[in-house]
Amino acid sequence: MTWLRKIAAELFGLFVDDDSFAIAILVWLGVLWLALPHLPINNTWRAVILFAGLAIILVESVLRRARKRQP
Repeated sequence: MTWLRKIAAELFGLFVDDDSFAIAILVWLGVLWLALPHLPINNTWRAVILFAGLAIILVESVLRRARKRQP
């Protein structure tokens, strides 16, 4: 059974390199999924909000990774 666990870990690693980055994206999508239907804004602004949040998450992840690599 350990070989099955190793295979599953490898498959997961193919798609998810940074756990906190993936979790942040899922949380952001969940928040938007719950909140946006109740806000009186049109679809264009919903797309802008989605993009802005994902861009901020990406920038934060890149900066965090860059800080780890500096001696």
